[in-house]
Amino acid sequence: VLPLLTLSNGGTDLAAGAQAANAPHLSLVEGLPAWSVTAVTLGAVVAVILAGRFLVRPVFRFIDAAGLREIHTAFALLIVVGIALLMSLVGLSPALGTFLAGVILASTEFRHQLETDIQPFKGLLLGLFFITVGASIDLAGFMAAPLRFLALTFALMAVKAAVLAGLGRAFGLRRRDHWLFTLGLSQAGEFGFVLTTFALQQGVVTDSLAGDLLTVIALSMLLTPLAFIAHDRLARHRGATSEPLSDDEIDERHRVIIVGAGRFGQVVNRLVRSAGINTTLLDHNLKRVQFMRRLGVKTFLGDPTRPDLLRAAGLAEAQVLVIAINNPEGAVKIVEIAKRLNPDIRIVVRAKDRAHTYELLHAGAKHVVRELFDSSLRAGRYVLEDVGLSEYEASRAVRIFDQHDRHTIRELRSLWRHGVPSAENQSYLDRAIELEKDIQSALLTELMSDEAIAREKKAAEIDALTK
Repeated sequence: VLPLLTLSNGGTDLAAGAQAANAPHLSLVEGLPAWSVTAVTLGAVVAVILAGRFLVRPVFRFIDAAGLREIHTAFALLIVVGIALLMSLVGLSPALGTFLAGVILASTEFRHQLETDIQPFKGLLLGLFFITVGASIDLAGFMAAPLRFLALTFALMAVKAAVLAGLGRAFGLRRRDHWLFTLGLSQAGEFGFVLTTFALQQGVVTDSLAGDLLTVIALSMLLTPLAFIAHDRLARHRGATSEPLSDDEIDERHRVIIVGAGRFGQVVNRLVRSAGINTTLLDHNLKRVQFMRRLGVKTFLGDPTRPDLLRAAGLAEAQVLVIAINNPEGAVKIVEIAKRLNPDIRIVVRAKDRAHTYELLHAGAKHVVRELFDSSLRAGRYVLEDVGLSEYEASRAVRIFDQHDRHTIRELRSLWRHGVPSAENQSYLDRAIELEKDIQSALLTELMSDEAIAREKKAAEIDALTK
């Protein structure tokens, strides 16, 4: 893909290329020797990369601090147009510039905000793209031999579908996912236009053959939505699904939002509602949402990692956000989005383990609950009671251990490094070992002091009886 992107005038025909060559245009490499052209081109690419790494992020942070949402979109478009123009000036394709701009924007922490901001442009340009696809069809040629073009199109889609079906089966896709994967990629694809035009420019194919190929590619893309419609109707006929998978329209807002209606989220939701506080419950799993609705619990279907869904749920006005999903990466993503949309919101989030805890705290979570920690403490208390400790002693040991573990989290957080596994962070490991020894000493000291107090109390009672 990248070699084709670097070709300037890759999307025009030979006549248009000749006209463009005769037209006056700006260039930074025109008239330079070959080694200078190479140096300037590489320098431009390196400059774009360095600017994206050290300049774009600070500017986005400044714009975010100013609270000007519209400037986000304007600056992103400026980056895309500017880099595309720069690539044109050094003799490369503007498509390569837009590709580099997309990589730069995707590497910033504001990528989710940008994705939401450009959604209207995405819909507009998508419609323009399909208009272009329809305009590329040679209607006269198609009407002259419609059966021939339809046969070629169905043959192309059938061959691709057979290959994709085998790949999907090999990678473990089943049922609905397998069908969606096969049907979604069975068309020729928009890159076929680039390949066909490039082949025509290089003289690999004739004009008539290129026209036929473009018509077949366009027809395959136009027939793909029909294939999805046929699949949905067949699935409904077989009872494969009873509700659409589109996000629900959230018609209520409360001060507590709970993301995730699994076992963890259900308990939190029941407790909060039992205290008389209404909640907005979200989940992306259709079967789980249907189950909760049968239980009489109003639950909204939608992807909680989408900023627009969180806005619709009232995140900007909410006081508390509970993230109870069993997806470590998704939980971190939701925390980042929530803190950006509502910096004052308090976030209670479920963590998988200690490393995930640090990631969530780094992202801005207020309270992080390790999913198995509290239940493990309760099991440990039962063990202490079963080996002879009193209920008071066991509870006190659990409380001391819990307090020390929280202190350990706070202290080791300063040594934790984002993106570095704990096993490879020697300073983290050394301090963790020291703190583990401290907890053993603290527990033994407390338990021994309890025993001494109990002995003194018993001796005092005996002395009182003997007097």
